[in-house]
Amino acid sequence: MGVDELGARRSPHAAVRFGEFRLDPRRTEFTRSSRPVPLRPKTFSLLALFAARPGRVLAKDELLAVLWPKSVATEASLTQCVTELRAVLDDPGESLIKTVPRRGYRFDAEVLPDAEALAPSQDKPSIAVPPFQNLSGDPEQEYFADGLAQEIITALSRLRSLLVIARNSSFVYKGRAVDVKQVGRELGVRYLLEGSVRKDGNRVRITGQLVDPLTGAHIWADRFDGELEDIFGLQDRVTASVVGAIAPSVEQVEIEGSRRKPTGSLDAYDLYLRGVASYYEFGNRERVSEALRLFRRAIELDPEFALAYAMAADCYVLRKGHSWTTDSASEVSEMTRLARRAVELGKDDAFVLGACGWALAYVAHDIDAGAAIVDRALTLYPNLANCWQWGGWTKVWLGKPDEAIARLTVAMRLSPLEPRTPGMQFAIAHAYFFTGRYDEAASWAAKALQARSDLQGALRIDAASNAFAGRLAQAGMSVARLRDLYPTLRLSNLRNVLGPYRRAEDVAKYSKGLRRAGLPE
Repeated sequence: MGVDELGARRSPHAAVRFGEFRLDPRRTEFTRSSRPVPLRPKTFSLLALFAARPGRVLAKDELLAVLWPKSVATEASLTQCVTELRAVLDDPGESLIKTVPRRGYRFDAEVLPDAEALAPSQDKPSIAVPPFQNLSGDPEQEYFADGLAQEIITALSRLRSLLVIARNSSFVYKGRAVDVKQVGRELGVRYLLEGSVRKDGNRVRITGQLVDPLTGAHIWADRFDGELEDIFGLQDRVTASVVGAIAPSVEQVEIEGSRRKPTGSLDAYDLYLRGVASYYEFGNRERVSEALRLFRRAIELDPEFALAYAMAADCYVLRKGHSWTTDSASEVSEMTRLARRAVELGKDDAFVLGACGWALAYVAHDIDAGAAIVDRALTLYPNLANCWQWGGWTKVWLGKPDEAIARLTVAMRLSPLEPRTPGMQFAIAHAYFFTGRYDEAASWAAKALQARSDLQGALRIDAASNAFAGRLAQAGMSVARLRDLYPTLRLSNLRNVLGPYRRAEDVAKYSKGLRRAGLPE
């Protein structure tokens, strides 16, 4: 590796993150948990070189030539810089900066592109909304309390002035007695909105309280009473009150613009909420089928209910992802009809657009239309974790892996405890694979497999990445696991399980890696 190649894989000027650290070489900034960390200029430059080539051995003589190009420096100078870095990184055991005997050093941190240019600014107020308590005395009303909390999350997510944690991360606390400080720490937010719902006949009472998780202090609390027919108005009042308490700089026009009435039929809305509760049992085939049935019934009651169309379309995504499809051509046609109608009805609803763009790309393989719709969703409301994840996959399929990594990084920030995090992780693995960074690809695939050892996509990319990295034994183990779980998978039918890759060379590379790993023709 020549001196001019030290930063070739990732620009040494690009801002990056690893763990709780952020490095911006262009601005000469290095922070830990947003607090500046002082470094000598040479030590800072060395860190920038390490961050540009994570997982690679950088030779001592080449580092010396880059850091001291116009003077003769000894290894002692380089060693001093390494020692200083290990001190500020809390790395006495050399788990991050590893000495490779007689060669140089290897930086083993998981380095990701900094997504601040794409994500909501980190200095914006951040908030999470755990599940609301159901105080109705009827366990059957649990879906209503969950649905109300989700609707408020969605409404808050439409405000550009807030960073809102996604529903899937907030809801991991459902049914658990946890300390607000722990929740705030784990989700990385400044505020928590706790609430309860009591539904008694046609009357609804929503109680909300805004909590500072750093201190446990209550910032705001209020109660909202109304008729069931005014449920959307009650949601609006809760949202406006929360925004007024934590972000007084938010323009009233933005709050007004975030409001919507998804349907004029309360019966359709009730079916929709029941469908959402079933949908979020992702891996349960019967529950997903029940969700699809409920969304269809909601559409029958209100043929202009955009969200119901979008969720119905997304059920077909789950069916394909779990290989539950029974009549491929028929299901693709029905999904396409639902998705296009949803986009027509909800052209200004980011969630509708994101879900339908993803479905059109993944199920119907209409990558151009799907990617454009997801991009519109992100332009409208850059605060929805699902849209960033869907947008990451579309960038992988379009042959833009670096952009995919950045988008998926944002998704994981907005939903740090996402139950579908393994899916994000193996999506990042795919992106790294197509950049040629096979060690990083295999590392991310391994993370996904630690949580879900049966993920076909993670096993495939793990096998292909390790094969290209020369670890054929490890690649073969992943293929053996693939064949145990999916005995019909072959190179000849690989395209049936792959996404709509735009570039033929990407599919060829994927196939080549799996062929090396031992997947039969």
